[in-house]
Amino acid sequence: MKCMNCGAELTESAYCPKCGFDVSVQKQASVLSGLYYNQGLEKAQVRDLSGAIDQLKRSLKFNKLNIPARNLLGLVYFETGEVVSALSEWVISKNIQPEDNIAAEYIRNLQQDANRLDVINQTIKKYNLALRNCFEGNEDVALIQLKKILAQNPKLIKGYHLLALLYINNGDYEKARRLLKKAIRIDKTNTTTLRFLREVDEQTGTETHLESHFSLWGRRGETEQENASELDDPDREVIQPTYARRGQARTSILNMLFGIAIGAAAIWFLFIPAWTKSINRTANEKVTKYSSDMAVYSAQIQMMNDQIASSQKTAENAAGQVETASLEAASYRNLVKAMSSWENGQTDAAAKALAEVEPSLLDTDGKAIYDTMASEMNASLFAALRKAGIAAFDGKNYQNAVRKLELAKTIDGTDYDVLNYLAHSYRMLGDAENADAQFRLIIETFPDSQKAENARQYLSDAAASVTAQTVQSRAEEPAETEEDEEDQSEE
Repeated sequence: MKCMNCGAELTESAYCPKCGFDVSVQKQASVLSGLYYNQGLEKAQVRDLSGAIDQLKRSLKFNKLNIPARNLLGLVYFETGEVVSALSEWVISKNIQPEDNIAAEYIRNLQQDANRLDVINQTIKKYNLALRNCFEGNEDVALIQLKKILAQNPKLIKGYHLLALLYINNGDYEKARRLLKKAIRIDKTNTTTLRFLREVDEQTGTETHLESHFSLWGRRGETEQENASELDDPDREVIQPTYARRGQARTSILNMLFGIAIGAAAIWFLFIPAWTKSINRTANEKVTKYSSDMAVYSAQIQMMNDQIASSQKTAENAAGQVETASLEAASYRNLVKAMSSWENGQTDAAAKALAEVEPSLLDTDGKAIYDTMASEMNASLFAALRKAGIAAFDGKNYQNAVRKLELAKTIDGTDYDVLNYLAHSYRMLGDAENADAQFRLIIETFPDSQKAENARQYLSDAAASVTAQTVQSRAEEPAETEEDEEDQSEE
């Protein structure tokens, strides 16, 4: 044993010979760890696996460097089907003691058998899926999955517990009893198994017998020996039977016919049900396999659908980013073009290029340049934006028309053509609220004119259209017939 303070080898003294550290508590903890290890080893040898796990955990609490205790805990976990926990203990053990450690052989043997490790891994995933199906109320699917799991990993105690619990919930107590008896053979003192068995006994009123087969065979052997000794007793009086020998031929024929009839009946009542049961069992196994495969395939399909939806969303976002980047690049090109035309004194060309700029996509410096040029060539820019907006409307590009006309409106909000085309652009986009707002603005700007009258007419037509749609939707609802009214009056 080494000192936990300096790592020097300890002697029988209660103090470290090198650093003088008091190691009495360390030695007591080491002794307790060894004691609990020995108790865990004894319990593991008699298949008291739950008790062994408890004792070995206590041993590691007192001395986490107890390599034999950690390796044995991994073996016990492996025996109960908890392969992940077993590998965790062995990996920790190997990291603590890299050399001369049997845990390395355990890990290597398990890794070499890739098929077995893959089967165990699949059973653990399927168990988690079955547990989730239980929480979601899909108990039938979970039942099918657990049967297949136990066929592949017959030592998974948790699988026995969950399947037995489903049987108990469905009232199949005898099936639950048989499963729990298999689990008790793996771990004799598992508290969950014993608690479920007690519940089955209370529900059925029948006590579960957990006697080993060896004791039963032993008693049967003793009974056969007693019978044999009685037959070999020389003092035993044997009474020979006597009977009449008349009609032996006729009796033999009748006995033979009777035997044939009994044989045929035995074949019918024994072979036919067994054959039928075999066919049903094979069919059930196929249905179980197909159902389990369908559950796995359904989960895979759902995962693929989620991936497809995620990819489509990513593609849409990328397309939107590309479109925004294109508009931003075009805005900067038009801004540079406008600056060049402005410096050359070409005001109309500058205004035309500036009208194609989207100010919201410019950075701070670009926005400052745009604002300066817009204020300098206010009239020219307004004319260019107004023309571009009307052209976009005529080309049925209503989104672009709204952008251009809204910019023109910020320069001059009293131009009838700008307001009128903007209102109709919103109307074509289906934005009735903004369209009505523009028509009302025309009425306020030109109150006593034909323009205002035209705007009022559009608002009136829009209101009439909404009313007509409401009346039509109500007319399509099923009306109560006279018979329904009579039934309601009778009630």
